[in-house]
Amino acid sequence: MNYLAHAYLSFRYPQLLVGNMISDFVKGKQKFDYPPIIQEGIMLHRSIDHFTDTHAVTTQAKKHFKAAAGLYAGAFMDIVYDHFLALDENQHSETEWIQLAGFTYRTLKASREWLPAKFAYMLPYMESQDWLYNYRFTWGIENSFKGLTHRAAYLSDYKPIYRAFEENYEDLQNAYQQFFPNVKSHALQHIEQLPATG
Repeated sequence: MNYLAHAYLSFRYPQLLVGNMISDFVKGKQKFDYPPIIQEGIMLHRSIDHFTDTHAVTTQAKKHFKAAAGLYAGAFMDIVYDHFLALDENQHSETEWIQLAGFTYRTLKASREWLPAKFAYMLPYMESQDWLYNYRFTWGIENSFKGLTHRAAYLSDYKPIYRAFEENYEDLQNAYQQFFPNVKSHALQHIEQLPATG
């Protein structure tokens, strides 16, 4: 799951959202530098990622990207899941997705003191380019694929990976539809067990 899914699966708990969004930028014991509920958001993110990476549907869907993306197939699959989530009116209407994006940007800016430096540097670009809303557009996915390819150690050309997305669009959408209710239930169960939210 990528940024939109982690925002959505925080269910508008502000500090849980902060932890969920910054988790990839927090290494090891650094999580203990944060207030307890942000720590819980960090752990929620990791729980969601583990659930996603080990789910049978994800394992099968990643095969569409293996030839072109190799070990990064899972990272591209995370972006693909966000694309179909952004279009999923069973979760939110388009207006509600716009509202969630705004809520997320405002919450993160209000918690700037807790943002890791690299995330704080990235946030203005995330907001000005409206990454969360623009996952709904294929051009937004193409831009995300370009960015991930640029950051990847062993990839140089995003085009074959994006072509795999286009050519397998229906299969990938079916994978999302099978998978997302499972990860949503997983996240809700995780949150319900937290003393600050339960």
